Amino acid sequence: MPTLRLSLPLSAPRTSLLHSSRRFFSAGFSRLFPSCYPRGKLQRDCRRVQLFLKMEFYTGMDKNKAMVEYLQRYGVLRSDRVAEVMEMIDRALFVPKENPPYLDSPMPIGYNATISAPHMHALCLELLKDHLQPGMRALDVGSGSGYLTACFAMMVGPEGRAVGIEHIPELVAASIENVKRSAATPLLEKGSLSLHVADGRYGWPEAAPYDTIHVGAAAPEIPKALLDQLKPGGRMVIPVGDLFQDLQVVDKKLDGSIISRNETGVRYVPLTSRSAQLQNS
Repeated sequence: MPTLRLSLPLSAPRTSLLHSSRRFFSAGFSRLFPSCYPRGKLQRDCRRVQLFLKMEFYTGMDKNKAMVEYLQRYGVLRSDRVAEVMEMIDRALFVPKENPPYLDSPMPIGYNATISAPHMHALCLELLKDHLQPGMRALDVGSGSGYLTACFAMMVGPEGRAVGIEHIPELVAASIENVKRSAATPLLEKGSLSLHVADGRYGWPEAAPYDTIHVGAAAPEIPKALLDQLKPGGRMVIPVGDLFQDLQVVDKKLDGSIISRNETGVRYVPLTSRSAQLQNS
């Protein structure tokens, strides 16, 4: 299924570019795609690109609460529960100090890895929130900085289990230190939150099955090991693709059957081996 992708000249003035984009979308440009692009998907993707533009041209925020309010204002954060968790887990504790932590953009964390933009964290938490109830189990594949794993842990609580796996040992060590400075420290000390060195393509079977699996890197196809570790009734969110990627929402029904849908077009680093990831570092 086609996915809308919009390329804009980065050298254009911010205000004129934003105004031009608004005129472009208000001109009913869906007529340019009479047959090749499903109308409903086109309209959804148009709204997402408009939202992206609004967020991209914001100059950044210096407070975690302001960042959350910003995401609420533009409709990315819709539930109070997700907003509360993102307020409790301060993003600045998970972003290297040389980078602006509250800017709505992915940030490098070393070893060819990034922490996703706040709006992507918000989107994934919203998609997964019903499967992050107290007492449930969550797996964060490619846990990187540890931010989303900490959010998962806060949502499933001390009786649940949140596991983050990352194949770069230095990132795992750094993520543990990040979590120790955050509101999720008691959950790390209790053991309901844990971070491990492991190849994300094979999951973490020791704590399976999981109600939620989040994958923070793009796979060419959904790894079978992750599907096997997803609990019946559970949900996985995973970017799939190579040059062109879609964020897929994968639901495992109680009878074990799989239903998936594309949520939106995305761009993630690849889900690959440790050696391949480090090649260009």
